[in-house]
Amino acid sequence: QVQLVESGGGLVQPGGSLRLSCAASGNIFSINTMGWYRQAPGKQRELVATITSGGSANYADSVKGRFTISRDNAKNTVYLQMNSLKPEDTAVYYCNADVRVRQGVITFNDYNYWGQGTQVTVSS
Repeated sequence: QVQLVESGGGLVQPGGSLRLSCAASGNIFSINTMGWYRQAPGKQRELVATITSGGSANYADSVKGRFTISRDNAKNTVYLQMNSLKPEDTAVYYCNADVRVRQGVITFNDYNYWGQGTQVTVSS
């Protein structure tokens, strides 16, 4: 019913920048929190940043001051601007969204969705 499609990953040198995008589409009534998570090889998936529909942002300590999350509610899209990238930022980055779906005239249900992931590699 709902798809999240990420784009913008790639290979970048240490100190460089990348911008990730994630567009949600489908049977969407509204989206509450959207966010980015990442998973490095051999490690658990971890929170990078989240943002509410009202624009309140939350960041992992490891990315504060370097990454900025933003969203365009009209486009159901969330962005992650990543600056001053480090080798330890290398991971697959996943988009996440809490979506309210209309399933009847007066019936709504909330679901959590994940994107397919996009690889970010920071290496010289």
